[in-house]
Amino acid sequence: MSLHLLVTGAAGFIGSAYVRALLADPADDVRITVLDLLTYAGNRANLDLTDPRLTFVHGDIRDAVLVDRLAARADQIVHFAAESHVDRSITGATAFVRTNVVGTQTLLDAALRHRVERFVQISTDEVYGSIDSGSWPETHPLAPNSPYSASKAAGDLLALAYHRTHGLDVRVTRCSNNYGIRQHPEKVIPRFVTTLLDGGSVPLYGTGENIRDWVHVDDHCAGVELVRTRGRAGRVYNLGGGTELSNKELTSMLLEAFGADWGRVEHVADRKGHDARYSVDWTRAREELGYAPTHDLATDLAGVVDWYRDNRAWWEPLVSDRAV
Repeated sequence: MSLHLLVTGAAGFIGSAYVRALLADPADDVRITVLDLLTYAGNRANLDLTDPRLTFVHGDIRDAVLVDRLAARADQIVHFAAESHVDRSITGATAFVRTNVVGTQTLLDAALRHRVERFVQISTDEVYGSIDSGSWPETHPLAPNSPYSASKAAGDLLALAYHRTHGLDVRVTRCSNNYGIRQHPEKVIPRFVTTLLDGGSVPLYGTGENIRDWVHVDDHCAGVELVRTRGRAGRVYNLGGGTELSNKELTSMLLEAFGADWGRVEHVADRKGHDARYSVDWTRAREELGYAPTHDLATDLAGVVDWYRDNRAWWEPLVSDRAV
């Protein structure tokens, strides 16, 4: 009997990479239903809709009737759907609370009602706040600083509460900053790449000293699959990449990839509540699940640039929708 997964938000960057990885083997008997609202960040072109194992449903995770119908047919749920851009959450938090909190609760209720075997909540390292040194373990108290990260933390706590209260098999992943192809050009790497391709200047917040850990989207998705198949109910798993860079260092790498100089950089006022540094300790995922990132950002960056250079038709319709 084939496994039937309900994967939310899988027309987006990370969710679609996860689905493509699961369907890469034509002999794999998995069946996947994708539920996606197709907001500005979702794109049907990210999925092979001709694959008979894949069913696409255009809909909202807050639609309780629709979610109930889809959960009734699913063995497991992998929940990627989220509003995820910090800048947008600062200018308007409502959509973030509705999607990341209410939408998650709607899915959890349906999963509980239909006795779904497993619920994987995809989250972010930003729920921990900011850390000056060292790395966060999964037991670190949550201290989110943006409306985005606060809404994700609320979704995580709801999911874990459904495990503790109702016994629902919930597993939570918290990842570092993702990079790779098909990422919406509001995010820093594709924003800089597409802007440089168009001959423009790229914006650098403040001094550019804010530090992020970077993980390739394929490594992240491999980690999610390890958590889904080998993880433990009620556990949180950090999924990092092991590549910490300041925004200034990342900008320098991107400029070098284009043979450009710092004259193409525009220094802009810092983001409100800008976290200084993120760093997750992913010892648990490595020791319990065998998680081991294989990609290196410095090596992969040229390929990412080439993809955006060769796929203007994919990203050009999106650049007018960039957040400031």
